[in-house]
Amino acid sequence: MHSPHDPYVRVRDAREHNLRGVDVDVPRDVVAVFTGVSGSGKSSLAFGTVYAEAQRRYFESVAPYARRLIHQVGAPRVGEITGLPPAVSLQQRRATPTSRSSVGTVTNLSNSLRMLFSRAGDYPPGAEQLDSDAFSPNTAAGACPECHGLGRVHRTTEELLVPDPSLSIRNGAIAAWPGAWQGKNLRDVLDALGYDVDRPWRELPAEAREWILFTDDQPVVTVHPVRDAGRIQRPYQGTYMSARRYVMKTFADSRSATLRAKAERFLTSAPCPMCGGGRLRPEALAVTVGGRTVAELAALPLTELAGLLPTEGETARVLTEDLTSRIAPVVELGLGYLSLDRPTPTLSAGELQRLRLATQLRSGLFGVVYVLDEPSAGLHPADTEALLTVLERLKAAGNSVFVVEHHLGVMRGADWIVDVGPRAGEHGGRVLYSGPVDGLAEVAESATARHLFGRSPAPVREVRAPRGTVTVGPVSRHNLRGVTARFPLGVLTAVTGVSGSGKSTLVGEITEDLTGVDRLVSVDQRPIGRTPRSNLATYTGLFDVVRKVFAATDEARERGYGVGRFSFNVPGGRCETCQGEGFVSVELLFLPSTYAPCPDCGGARYNPATLEVTYRGRNIAEVLDLTVEGAAEFFADTPAVARSLAALLDVGLGYLRLGQPATELSGGEAQRIKLASELQRGRRGHTVYLLDEPTTGLHPADVEVLMRQLHGLVDAGHTVVVVEHDMSVVAGADHVIDLGPGGGDAGGRIVAAGTPAEVAGVEGSATAPYLARVLDGGKRR
Repeated sequence: MHSPHDPYVRVRDAREHNLRGVDVDVPRDVVAVFTGVSGSGKSSLAFGTVYAEAQRRYFESVAPYARRLIHQVGAPRVGEITGLPPAVSLQQRRATPTSRSSVGTVTNLSNSLRMLFSRAGDYPPGAEQLDSDAFSPNTAAGACPECHGLGRVHRTTEELLVPDPSLSIRNGAIAAWPGAWQGKNLRDVLDALGYDVDRPWRELPAEAREWILFTDDQPVVTVHPVRDAGRIQRPYQGTYMSARRYVMKTFADSRSATLRAKAERFLTSAPCPMCGGGRLRPEALAVTVGGRTVAELAALPLTELAGLLPTEGETARVLTEDLTSRIAPVVELGLGYLSLDRPTPTLSAGELQRLRLATQLRSGLFGVVYVLDEPSAGLHPADTEALLTVLERLKAAGNSVFVVEHHLGVMRGADWIVDVGPRAGEHGGRVLYSGPVDGLAEVAESATARHLFGRSPAPVREVRAPRGTVTVGPVSRHNLRGVTARFPLGVLTAVTGVSGSGKSTLVGEITEDLTGVDRLVSVDQRPIGRTPRSNLATYTGLFDVVRKVFAATDEARERGYGVGRFSFNVPGGRCETCQGEGFVSVELLFLPSTYAPCPDCGGARYNPATLEVTYRGRNIAEVLDLTVEGAAEFFADTPAVARSLAALLDVGLGYLRLGQPATELSGGEAQRIKLASELQRGRRGHTVYLLDEPTTGLHPADVEVLMRQLHGLVDAGHTVVVVEHDMSVVAGADHVIDLGPGGGDAGGRIVAAGTPAEVAGVEGSATAPYLARVLDGGKRR
């Protein structure tokens, strides 16, 4: 039994995910890094076990009624944990942010600014004092009634809805309408209403065109469909919806990103004529502080905003001090270039997590354990030093800081390191080492030790000669002002610069319309699916081939089972109790809802009759449970499956299970799955590949695997452009474009362009000294 003053968090018999009965002791009041290759189990230990148990214990002390209102994670699979303080988690995974969520709402800075305007603003003569809610575009009291607080209005025109007026309605004149049955239905309804759907659009009377496109009426009429040969179609009641109404409804309500994007093509967006883009009611925009409205101050970079706040008058002084003290940690974390009105969806995962970290710094908590998920993600080496200072400050305030991290600089700055491995998935799940950083050098089987102590120099690579260039620009967007960039073809180009310098904006301007770009593939870190029904096998198309293999077995043929029988997404082959989910939700009122394996299929997702069909001794559920590595052996002689699996192995994803839900994958894993899907497609003509921070979330050993693939693409005659902060990747590129020198208004220029060696010698580049350090280490030339 440990004393109550035991200075360690002691974990015993942790079995979450791939952890194999792990025992580990980590001291409190230190910065401890949990590391290991992707998929080794480090997040399962830090988040799935330590944080989950701390949260569970805290909720035990909360009143049962209140507990029902809080989203709780389930109890982790662990023997016991002692010495565990309350925990605060800062994870990379984002909820789906709306356009109303902004930097100001995430950090609570908007609340302070609104209070300043409410209590210390300059009001027009005779105007009543407004409550702070009146200065928020997200409340009924503050939102502009014309644009509902969005700042922009979406409108459509006849030219957008009907791009080719020589066509008749039947032949598709109204391009904005849906395809398939829904579009046919709208045409049939118009026909039944007496409109001529066979005359060219331009020959229709103006009032008819106006009504068809823009009416808000929704008349219901009996439609008598034209009979197709051999098919009887009965009359039905059809409702008409104008083209504008359909586009607006789809844009506002559709959950399908594809449908929303299609609807957006038929809309123009302009600043709201009533508020001029300020998002607020006129009476709120009439109040000023220092001669500026709340909308004008919210649009300024935080560094500039902090210097413009008033200090005259006691109320203004108190509120300004509060606001500047909240801004300080955001600026310290290198995010001073952001403005309060910057929408959350436009932030990277790293920026979002650092904003949350800045808010925690201000909270002044004591005696808690902060569990952070790769806070260095998306950080330039210059900003990583500021991050280490912040972590030290959290520790100095009397807290424990547990960080899941791959960045070697963060590891070197830690007091303690827990290395999980040795490899991923079923080949991992063990703690190889837990102790002071220097001691890891003695652990022979640690992939981390090899990179941390410089025992794995990367190969020297000759700089390739380009085969032409693609010119982008001049670009004036966000903080780029008339920037023109030349991207060489047939080589690997790294685009670098501090956070907010304009890298992603510049690379986003490379399109298929540019001369020299035959085919463009953009590989981002967005999820490959938003529900557990989407998984590795369905996304890569692997599942289609596997289902065909099962449908071709003698047993399936005898029973008359087609390919659809082996899908867990449609009735027929799936288990109907859980509808193919594999689990059922058990509502436990004031305890967290728990997910139990389906009582009928035991988590297999299929009904018993489907599971009786086997291929080489395994049923479809057992095949989905195989790892990519295991499946590669199982399907070695099935070319269509083997090719997909080989591509996944090549990008280092051998540890993932075929049926692993998309919701369990990290952004880095999703990006590598997309890259593997592209690699398996067989070689087409010259392709330009764009990757935005492909090494995010990757251990240095996994970065080597990924870079082998990217260099392989270039060697095969393609062009690769990466936005990157990892200097070992930049040093191995053929060409570097460095933006900066700072972020936001201080960035947006090309500071240097050339080979890594040339850029490393440029004065005034924030990247140069860090790149020079890697090059001088003999890793690349």
